Order: sequence, then C-alpha cells, then structure tokens
Amino acid sequence: MESINYHLELTPAQLKITHTALRSLLDDFGHDEPEIGAIIREVLAKLPDEHAIRAIQLDTDLEPKSPAPAPERPGDGGPTAA
Repeated sequence: MESINYHLELTPAQLKITHTALRSLLDDFGHDEPEIGAIIREVLAKLPDEHAIRAIQLDTDLEPKSPAPAPERPGDGGPTAA
C-alpha cells in the first residue's frame, strides 16, 4: 500500500481546535481501541507542545478583522484653514 503524506495549513485557532478535538477523541478511543489511540497519539506528537497550544487565545484569534481606517483627505469635512 502506498503511503500518502498531506500538508495542512491551520490558523492558530484551527490548530487549537484540532488539538482539543484529538485529545477528546483519544479519551474516547484510548481504552477500547488501542490501534486508533496509537494513531491519535502519533498525530498529536506532530503538533506543537501543550504549552504552545494553551498559549493560543481563541477569543483573540476569532475576533473579526476590521479594515484599517481610510486616511483623511483634504476637503472631507475636516477643519479648514481660513
């Protein structure tokens, strides 16, 4: 059987969610199905360490990005020199 490798780009928030989901899945499969637990542990080992994952702040990473304010132009209602 041919082995296929995948490259996956995740935002910090997506990474934290993925890590949390895998840890939860490991809790479900860890005892009854050791083969699945081993695969989950292999994937978790490829992710950043627990300290790095905990440092990701979901509330900050999920805030909508607001556009930068447009620069003021002369004649746009600002004070005028007399």
